[in-house]
Amino acid sequence: MSKPTTEERDKRKGAAGWCEQRGGDGDGSTGSRDHPQGEDSLDRLTCQLDSTGGASAARHQGALWLELQAFLADLQSAHRRPGTRRFYEQKIEPFICFLANSGIEAPEQLTATAIRRYMMALAETHSPGGCHAYWRAIRAFTRFLLREGVLERDPMVALRAPRVDQEPLEPVSLADVQAMVATCRRSDRDLRDASILVSLVDTGLRAGEAVALNVSDLDVSDGSILIRSAKNHTPRVVVCGASARRALTRYLRLRPDAKSDEPLWLAYHSEGLTGRLTYSGLREIIRRRARLAGIQPPTLHSFRRAFAIEMLRNGADLITLGRMMGHGSLPVLKRYLRQDKTDLVAVHRICSPADRLTKAGRGQQP
Repeated sequence: MSKPTTEERDKRKGAAGWCEQRGGDGDGSTGSRDHPQGEDSLDRLTCQLDSTGGASAARHQGALWLELQAFLADLQSAHRRPGTRRFYEQKIEPFICFLANSGIEAPEQLTATAIRRYMMALAETHSPGGCHAYWRAIRAFTRFLLREGVLERDPMVALRAPRVDQEPLEPVSLADVQAMVATCRRSDRDLRDASILVSLVDTGLRAGEAVALNVSDLDVSDGSILIRSAKNHTPRVVVCGASARRALTRYLRLRPDAKSDEPLWLAYHSEGLTGRLTYSGLREIIRRRARLAGIQPPTLHSFRRAFAIEMLRNGADLITLGRMMGHGSLPVLKRYLRQDKTDLVAVHRICSPADRLTKAGRGQQP
């Protein structure tokens, strides 16, 4: 099989829904597509072929490579989000490189042994959670090959998923959020950043949902925000409180002519406003504000975790909280609900079975 030309590869990328996310980072530069931690080391591990070939040859030749393009195109036709397609691209392509380096280029050569060897190699450079992400991607790819009739039997049946300890997810502390907000003054960019920080911790928005918001999605009168681009494709409503509404109002006063279909948060560059804030731009805002506040930069998702645990502490019930966060199952939601020792002690003092028995024996009201 001859090596595809540059034009052919570009067409394949377009057909498979490849995308590169670019946009303002809030500090005058251009954002780039995210790569999971360890991706560079994995490329070196899996794509160092001998002098007769090369990484690019392995990436663009062979039946497995063509099946990957078909898989990505299938995801696009099913209206899976660009981030989802990018996840599978980034996870499966190194796997195919690894297989090519082992002399496996056709789907019928794919065996449980080959996949197991790959997972063992991954374990040398990746955390259990990272290995599990690759395992899920490979499982989705092999299931696609089974549906298409390319594989007669599932090589994943004999494999166990990497074990991942369900460690509680750390939220950003409210003190750190307050410190970052304190670095925001009165400039346009400062007011934008303050409104973002307060809104993230007060609504539990995912980062992708936040940057997709338009001006019309916010109802300042009651603080409700319509999430149209939810992860599960089910629109929902979140609510921001008085503090977040004030911050958003101060920011939107700077844009009196903003149209309803314009982005809620704009990106700033040295030449001025440049359009919608991107995921990478949002991440850079958090990093810059943390740097100015003299704290460790929190992750974007840690704001969502803080929202969950603070709402629970303040009396929110799990059903309502799940609806606000867009989670349909409690097992997913509970990972956000990290309760520290103080929470447990406070609840136990109220609900202690032994203490209630003692009070009952003394004739006291439990």
